[in-house]
Amino acid sequence: MELLENIKHQLLYDPSSPLLFNTGLFMVLFLFFLLFYNLLSKLPRVKIIFVILFSLYFYYKSSASYCWILLGVCVSDYLLGLWMGASRRNWIKRVIVGINVIMNIGMLIYFKYFNLLIETISNFSSQRFDPLDIILPAGISFFTFRSISYIVDIYRGEIAPCKNFLHYTFFLTFFPPLLAGPVVRAKDMLPQIESNPVVTRRMVSVGFFLIMCGLVKKMVIADYLSGNFVDRVFDNPSLYSGFENLMAVYGFAIQLYCDFSGYSDMAIGLAFLLGFAFKENFNAPFKSQNPSEFWRRWHISLSTWLRDYLYIPLGGNRVKTRTRANFNLFNTMLIGGLWHGASWMYLLWGAWNGLLLILHKFFRRVFHLNVKTKVSWWRAGLNVFFTFNLLAVGFMFFRAESMTKVKEMMTAIVYNFHGEIAPQFLAGYPLVVAAIAAALVLHFLPKSWSAFSMNVFHSMKPFLQALVVAIVIFIVIQARSSDLVPFIYMKY
Repeated sequence: MELLENIKHQLLYDPSSPLLFNTGLFMVLFLFFLLFYNLLSKLPRVKIIFVILFSLYFYYKSSASYCWILLGVCVSDYLLGLWMGASRRNWIKRVIVGINVIMNIGMLIYFKYFNLLIETISNFSSQRFDPLDIILPAGISFFTFRSISYIVDIYRGEIAPCKNFLHYTFFLTFFPPLLAGPVVRAKDMLPQIESNPVVTRRMVSVGFFLIMCGLVKKMVIADYLSGNFVDRVFDNPSLYSGFENLMAVYGFAIQLYCDFSGYSDMAIGLAFLLGFAFKENFNAPFKSQNPSEFWRRWHISLSTWLRDYLYIPLGGNRVKTRTRANFNLFNTMLIGGLWHGASWMYLLWGAWNGLLLILHKFFRRVFHLNVKTKVSWWRAGLNVFFTFNLLAVGFMFFRAESMTKVKEMMTAIVYNFHGEIAPQFLAGYPLVVAAIAAALVLHFLPKSWSAFSMNVFHSMKPFLQALVVAIVIFIVIQARSSDLVPFIYMKY
């Protein structure tokens, strides 16, 4: 009976124990899911229903009854899409787009920003604020963006309305990108759903390779840096020297990249195992030589979404004055920053990145710089170094709890640096240094090396592939922290 109670507890909703890719429960459930998924390959409708049910259970483990909100969005999108397709008047289509946007942005405002807005108003009015007990549905920022892009793409004539409710529900609830992206678009995924994709051996190899990469990034590098150094410094920056604060800033940049790109790798890998191909979401962003290039490499699905559905509708750079173009760019990054969470620190992070992009365009214009022109290796290295440091400053706003913490860190770095403690730091944090160094080395290796490694893995016999996967999982289990560390972007 105790065993049955334990199993029941594991399978039911527990806010402290969501069903994440890096948990043993998910690995076990996914293996059974994969078995039935393949058995249903010749029954496409049954297979789609099976995936939808598993996806809803996956979401239930993170957000309980908020599954009904997700299903409600599916129904409203489906009906609005059909209405859009049947409408011939542009003003009606614009009304439909407005309804969709208001519904989705309204949900974001209520669940993510309502308490922040009321608290801000109360601070100015000197009224007491008692925050409402609002639980944020997991992944709401991601599935609302997918919902908006679907309706807007129909309005623009880029896709036809989905006439199969199961297909659309499959798209919006599909579990790999559900909680933390990538922001998959309907025009990329719906055709794949309709074609009843067949999983090839190459897709299986790519899928397992990406999952292994994601597990190592998340559990071996990101979680270790977080628990053993980064969190300690960001929580109490005044207790550490400027050198240690700077290393924590660098460490968080690596942690955030490994955590989020690790999730993306696993999500894309899981989708490959089911026959679905998603676009790349990270492309070695710290190789960027300027802020503009960084945003073409970092969280690509979000940055392109912001470009296509916010920046361009605002007018983009096709406006009469550079001031208006800069205004559009800055506001896009400002909103993109606030999208990350209900804190003015995220707004500052967005503002910092908007300022960097505007300054880059200004200097490129003043000094007649051609971004496509190849530069010498040393100049490219300096560009990468300065770009990384400018972005790292922004990541302080992203991670720090308040501007007071940022001020403490900056004060320590500028006035209390003490670079002479570097040898003691290396001796005191050897594994932290090793994790940062290993992440950077792997990050800056030529992309062809990664492709070569993947091809070697693909060329192996299935038995050897299984052995490699088992070894990697064993290493990850040995290196993981004792407590489950949720993905950073899970809260968005």
